[in-house]
Amino acid sequence: MPAIDPRVGVLQHNTDKSTRGYTLFTPLGLYNTYLIDMDGKVVHQWDLPNDVGNHAYLLENGNLLVAIRTEDKDPHLPAKGGHLIEFDWDGNIVWEHIDHMQHHDFRRKSNGNTVYAAWTKQTDPAVIKSIPGGIKGTEHEGAIYTDVIREIDPTGKIVWEWDVLKDMDMDQFPLDPTVFRREYAHANTIATCPNGDVIINWRFNNTMAMIDHQSKKIKWSLNDIEYGQHHDVQMLENGNILFFANGADVHIHGPETGSQVVEIDPSNNKEVWSYCGSPRRSFVSWFISGCQRLPTGNTLICEGLWGRLFEVTPEKEIVWEYVSPFFVEYDHPAYTGTNIIFRCYRYASNSPQIRDRLP
Repeated sequence: MPAIDPRVGVLQHNTDKSTRGYTLFTPLGLYNTYLIDMDGKVVHQWDLPNDVGNHAYLLENGNLLVAIRTEDKDPHLPAKGGHLIEFDWDGNIVWEHIDHMQHHDFRRKSNGNTVYAAWTKQTDPAVIKSIPGGIKGTEHEGAIYTDVIREIDPTGKIVWEWDVLKDMDMDQFPLDPTVFRREYAHANTIATCPNGDVIINWRFNNTMAMIDHQSKKIKWSLNDIEYGQHHDVQMLENGNILFFANGADVHIHGPETGSQVVEIDPSNNKEVWSYCGSPRRSFVSWFISGCQRLPTGNTLICEGLWGRLFEVTPEKEIVWEYVSPFFVEYDHPAYTGTNIIFRCYRYASNSPQIRDRLP
């Protein structure tokens, strides 16, 4: 598809300092997932059957795991998926699972199970009344959609489930008083930890939390409105937490508003590293977006609002920068004229995901 903005493709590339490999991304509103080389050339792609439920990534066997939007039981809320599909390298479906209320994020565990976020519709007036915070009277057609985390085995059987109504004290994490009461609380990340625990990130109560898989108790959380909501919360190999801080909370708009990528030590919730623009507003995406710590110590960042993917060193030097040329040129209900991207991932040429699959 021809580019609308001429400032697209690879804008800069420091071959000595960047992390060599291939970058995967899925433009929202388009039916393709692209794998590009360091020069921005598409070296492989997968054609998708409908709008993506936000993103796709490569499994260690080289297959693509993606959520595709279904039209059934549509709550008209952002980032609906509903159909999880695993494609092989050639685009053949090798596994699929339908849960029409799946949304935002999903992960394949090392044991072959799949973890994902889903909604449950709450219409009982007593339940709705018990959900704390938000703007009074702004429920979604009289209902609130609450979050549940489901883990399924390869046959689709639910083997573990965590429900905000049953497994947490919502009074400790109320909806921000400025947001609609359509959802509790807009989970945009479900990430697994090496020991099996699960990280969940909620945008509408400014909270990220780690759930003990065995006890289902919240064992760690961070609620800091100064980060202005966040996405793509994940545990690093060193045990720290990395996330994209959108910097777009309604409470902190102002001349210094901008996004950050932040690494914190969960033992004390103190920052150990962060990246922001200079000036601050030169790097900003008020929604979506993500980050990935690379084996070299560099960090790959998805500034989703602008379709901008870039890599920075620990010293915060930009060493690779790419702007997606894939714009939505048809009449789409949400994405017309945009090149936005939810997340991106970098894979080394000798990684299990890529090895021997490209010339």
